[in-house]
Amino acid sequence: MSPEEDLPALLPRPLRLRRGAGAPARLADGMTIAHDPSFGAVARWFRRELEAATGWDVRTAEAAGAEAVLELRRRAPACAAEAPERAAGEAYELVVGDGRAVVTAAEPAGAFYGLQTLRQLLPGDAYRKAPPGGRTGEMLLGAVAVEDAPRFSWRGVHLDVGRHFMPKGFVMKLIDLAAMHKCNVLHLHLTEDQGWRVPVAKYPRLIEVGAWRRESPVGHADDGVFDGTPHGGFYSREDLGEIVAFAAERHVTVLPEVDMPGHMVAAIAAYPELGNTGEPVEVLTEWGISEHVLNLEESTIQFCRDVIDEVAELFPGSYFHVGGDECPTKEWEASPRAAALMAEHGLISERQLQGWFTARMAEHLESRGRRLVGWDEILEGGAPPGALVMSWRGEQGGIEAATAGHDVVMCPLQWLYLDWAYADDPAEPVAICPATSVERVWSYEPVPDAIPAGQRHHVLGTQCQLWTEYVPTPERAEYMYFPRLSAFAEMAWSRRSGAGFSEFEGRLRAHLARLSALGVNYRPLEGPTPGQARTWKGRPMEQVTPPREGPPAGEP
Repeated sequence: MSPEEDLPALLPRPLRLRRGAGAPARLADGMTIAHDPSFGAVARWFRRELEAATGWDVRTAEAAGAEAVLELRRRAPACAAEAPERAAGEAYELVVGDGRAVVTAAEPAGAFYGLQTLRQLLPGDAYRKAPPGGRTGEMLLGAVAVEDAPRFSWRGVHLDVGRHFMPKGFVMKLIDLAAMHKCNVLHLHLTEDQGWRVPVAKYPRLIEVGAWRRESPVGHADDGVFDGTPHGGFYSREDLGEIVAFAAERHVTVLPEVDMPGHMVAAIAAYPELGNTGEPVEVLTEWGISEHVLNLEESTIQFCRDVIDEVAELFPGSYFHVGGDECPTKEWEASPRAAALMAEHGLISERQLQGWFTARMAEHLESRGRRLVGWDEILEGGAPPGALVMSWRGEQGGIEAATAGHDVVMCPLQWLYLDWAYADDPAEPVAICPATSVERVWSYEPVPDAIPAGQRHHVLGTQCQLWTEYVPTPERAEYMYFPRLSAFAEMAWSRRSGAGFSEFEGRLRAHLARLSALGVNYRPLEGPTPGQARTWKGRPMEQVTPPREGPPAGEP
């Protein structure tokens, strides 16, 4: 895809792209999308997007080999063999020539990604919700041939809605943007010390009390300044059903996370009997790690099972995330009941007690046909067999987990935490710490050399994270995600080529026109706009307080 070849600027980079032969395909008002019967939902999705952007009337028709300008054929493309087994259905071929465009795939997901690529062959205005100048005239697709298949089966985007609640509309916009970038998992961090966002009918106070906090920090947590304004919110069961259905149409799986046994202050505020002291606490108004954690009485174990049961009903899928990170053991160390549990089960440390708790959650999830997912701390107490480990504190947890036979998703904070600032620059909006550039995200390699060759198949993929202590609005979230999420998508989908970052950056610059058409508040590659910047760029640097240095705190 060199500039000399004048090939389209596709992102993420496909497996193979070459100039095709024959006449271009002419998309126009009244066109028909012919499709295999199993691709009907994909065809209807594309019809809606195209009609909105152009003002055309587009038809769909179940027909194999129909002489339509665009056809979706069901057949396994040869390049599917180059994808991981779990992702073979996401492979596709796209051929434009002889006046037609044909997408070939074995499964709807592959057809969907083929159409996402086809959409990138159109002008940037094809991403708008209405045609800027009235009904659009015909659009030409130049002759090209694309063979494409993902490198990883797990290409995840994480959103923390516990620290700052994000409205349903933004969650759905993020799903659309993730799918546009061929990402296939949305990890929703639904519960936190600072807020509980998912209803549980058996425990109504979780949202009556736990969904709201009295105030929030202003600026860095270290500043000790608060806004005095209540913050909160939650999603109804209907909201979450809508989100899941919207995601499924775009071949995105929504992974719910209910963090336990730490990061549970909001739940303890609602039901003090879940804590170790029995004393009332309020939903946390500060960032960081609280020493208040769940007790491990059988009644509390049952509470966790009940929560899992109700939340799992809302999120069909193979996995359920129980967190397991940053769980202080101070309260357990002072608890006679915790000491008795340790003696009863032959445990020699409170961290092993957490492992016992996690194993019980894994057993319950297995009885429901689900697999437990946890942050890499679950290794410290002995990760249950079959658990999937998310390696966030670096790569070592992922290396240990994969070597031991656990499936792994690599999401190390040093490369893939998008709540970090783009640059160590006072103009950047306040962030937990500096600095993760677009190039740094793009450069990450998710399969460390330290994993034995025979165990590397356990790396299912990779995921970028957005924690929201310093991300109070959807607009700020879009800024922090983009264009770094575009770089992440390239890394997660595409195999490394000989081309360097400058080649990717050239395609990314063209891709920004698509983000502009979608109304995304992305950060320009040159730096924040005056409206995005924390400080006026003309201000003398010595008058600006530099970003806080040192390791981040309170993540995940």
